[in-house]
Amino acid sequence: MSDQLNVEGQAAQVEAAWGRIVAWLEQHAPTSYASLLHPAPETEMANADAALRQHLGFALPSELAALWQLCGGVEHQYIEANEEEGEVGSGAFLPGGILLGPADALRLRLPEIGRSDGWGAAVVPWLTGDETGPESGHYVGADGVGYWSLPDNLACDKPDYPSIAAYLETVHRTLTEGPADAMGPDVPGLVWGCLVWDDPGSPLLDDALEHWRPVH
Repeated sequence: MSDQLNVEGQAAQVEAAWGRIVAWLEQHAPTSYASLLHPAPETEMANADAALRQHLGFALPSELAALWQLCGGVEHQYIEANEEEGEVGSGAFLPGGILLGPADALRLRLPEIGRSDGWGAAVVPWLTGDETGPESGHYVGADGVGYWSLPDNLACDKPDYPSIAAYLETVHRTLTEGPADAMGPDVPGLVWGCLVWDDPGSPLLDDALEHWRPVH
C-alpha cells in the first residue's frame, strides 16, 4: 500500500508541476503550447514497461509514466518566419530540449534487443536537445534526473534533480521568478511565439537571434 501511495504522490507532483508549465506556455508561448501532443496511449506505455522489464530487468519509472499520461511528446509547429533556416523548434521549450515519447525513448534505451546494456544504470532517456542523433539529453531513474551522453561510450552523470517534478518545478520557477540562469548559461526567451532557451553570451540561434527576447 505504501508503494502505491508513493506512486500516486509522485504522479500528483508531476501533474501539478507540468500543469504550471503548460499554463505558462498557453499564456506566453502559444506556438510552443500548440506543440504538445495528447497523452500517450496506455498500451504504448504498457509495452514500454514490459520491454524494459523483459530486456533490462527494471520497470518504467513511475514519474515518466505519469508525465506521458499528460503529454506523449511534442510535434514542432510550422513557423513561416522560421522556414528557411529552421532554427527554432517550437517543441523545444524545456532547457533540456524536447520531451521524448515512449517509442523514441525506448528506441534509445533498447537500440538492439539482445545487445549488452551499455548504459550501466536503470535509467530511461526522456529529454534531448539533439534531435538528429540523438546522442545526449536527460535521463530519469530511481535516483532522479541527470544528464546522459553517447559519443563513444555512454556516460550518465550523477543526478542534478531528485525527480522529474523537481526539474519541472525549477523550470517554472526560473520562468516566473528567476534568476534567468538558475538552470545554467541558457536562459529562457521568446521568439515567434515559442519558448527557446539560449546563452546570450554564446548563442546558438543565428538569424532568429534578433527576434529572440529574454523572458527576464
